[in-house]
Amino acid sequence: MTAVFALSSIILIWRIAVPIGVYSAVNQYSLGDQIFTSLSFFGIGTPPFMLAMVVLFVAVVILKQDVIGLFSREFQDAPWTMAKVWDLLKHLWVPALISAVTESAGMMRIMRANMLETLGQPFIEAARARGLRNVTVTWKHAVRIAINPLIVMLGGEQLPKILGGNALIAIVLNLPTVSPLFVNALLTQDSYMAGTILVFLTMILLIGNLLSDLLLSWVDPRIRLE
Repeated sequence: MTAVFALSSIILIWRIAVPIGVYSAVNQYSLGDQIFTSLSFFGIGTPPFMLAMVVLFVAVVILKQDVIGLFSREFQDAPWTMAKVWDLLKHLWVPALISAVTESAGMMRIMRANMLETLGQPFIEAARARGLRNVTVTWKHAVRIAINPLIVMLGGEQLPKILGGNALIAIVLNLPTVSPLFVNALLTQDSYMAGTILVFLTMILLIGNLLSDLLLSWVDPRIRLE
């Protein structure tokens, strides 16, 4: 369940942060850029646990949807079926959305700054001088260079943080993930369980760094040549 939550959160974060960051850079100081900048500052300054309580209130009171945990009561111990998968998806959007709002805000700002720097490089001007379409120049040439810091963050910071962090969100939403298990191990002084989780997170950090290096070499041809 921890892996499912982390994967869904990362996919949603990147689907939000990268396109908005590119749009804000291409349309610098436009109305849309100003709106997304304000929303990103709101996401950076909002505590995740408070946002979890607000989303929980909206989902339960207004939408009349049970979003506590990742399964309804009748599916918690039931075998895997398509109905159980659908029930998981109905519960998964709440923690994934909360994680996406808090994590994608900073990534949007980083992507925007990198894109603004990359769009002023000589190779971008050369690509435009060859008559390439603006969409091709932006997404095929500029984004491949500007996205490098985000790939580094994915393996070295984002993946371990989502897997082991967000403990308050998991506790508020009663998620069956590693974070509440780690907190409970600390409260009960279960050193074996706490140490095992720390070793697990360390392994995830090392694997994430390796995957980031491989992904960087695939995205940026300059790294392969070096």
